[in-house]
Amino acid sequence: MNSKEIILANLAHSNPMRPGLTFNNDRVNDVVFGCPGLPKGYTPKRWGEGPMEYYDDMWGNIWSRLVGGCAGGEIHKAAIEDWSQLKDYAVPAYRLDDAVASFQSSFTASDKFKMAGLPWVFATSRYIRKMEVYLMDMLLEPDALKTLHAKVAGVIETLIQAAAKSGADGIMIHEDMGTQNGLLFSPALWQECFGDLYRRLFGMAREAGMKVFMHSCGQNRQILEALLQAGVHCFQFDQPTVYDLADLASVLKKHKAALWSPIDIQRILPTGDFDKIDRGVADMFKHFEGFLILKNYGDLKGIGVKPEWDQWAYESILKCIKQDGPVR
Repeated sequence: MNSKEIILANLAHSNPMRPGLTFNNDRVNDVVFGCPGLPKGYTPKRWGEGPMEYYDDMWGNIWSRLVGGCAGGEIHKAAIEDWSQLKDYAVPAYRLDDAVASFQSSFTASDKFKMAGLPWVFATSRYIRKMEVYLMDMLLEPDALKTLHAKVAGVIETLIQAAAKSGADGIMIHEDMGTQNGLLFSPALWQECFGDLYRRLFGMAREAGMKVFMHSCGQNRQILEALLQAGVHCFQFDQPTVYDLADLASVLKKHKAALWSPIDIQRILPTGDFDKIDRGVADMFKHFEGFLILKNYGDLKGIGVKPEWDQWAYESILKCIKQDGPVR
């Protein structure tokens, strides 16, 4: 099996030779990632003011972060601070052929699973309005929010088409919808605000022959089955232990879906406890082997993890795999 076949076998629960692996720094990586590049007319800006760094994004938001702190930061000024701005709000203008070329520039390894990273509805819209305002909008301004979602979805549709045309095997979206204990909103509100959009957009990707991968932080158990029914093939969770692992495995088996995860970045990796990390790896194999993709976390500094702790997890994973044969 080559890398692409290993990922597909884990997604299909079809007896893969090993879990998929997506590790950086010259470690085993079965996936190549591509992005659509920048939209027409947009040039990123970044500047500093004392201990703070500011930067914009293609949606018109201004971000801030503490120099030396986490990589992302927070929204400083939202693109739409008042709904009166919605009528004239211009979303990024992607040229289909330019986005295709950007994806293809990364998709050079023919034996790897080709993953197209895309913006998505909630993650984008909550920044355009700022998170705390957006959550109120869900109840107080549903019509305006529906219009905003439609504008964002129009961009996503173009990028799904570009991903398919570029030869992508899957799309990757990021939608952080959970807290430590549950959803940011009710399952009914999720259905009202996102259900139809997700089903339509996921359907576009699936009809084009691509797999759907969804990242979401927090505990989203109440909508996992709705998301799977909408078209998700694989969940990318960085904090799998906020779930009951046996229950999560049962849901994924029922819907023939997979888990893509590092060793838990909240309760396990940051402890720096070798034995605990080793047990965390064993638990992942125990519950999810056969439909599992394992990865590193991209911002170790941001979660207080030393590189050697991350390497311990990787070596423990290789040890578990080598019990059944060599890692290829």
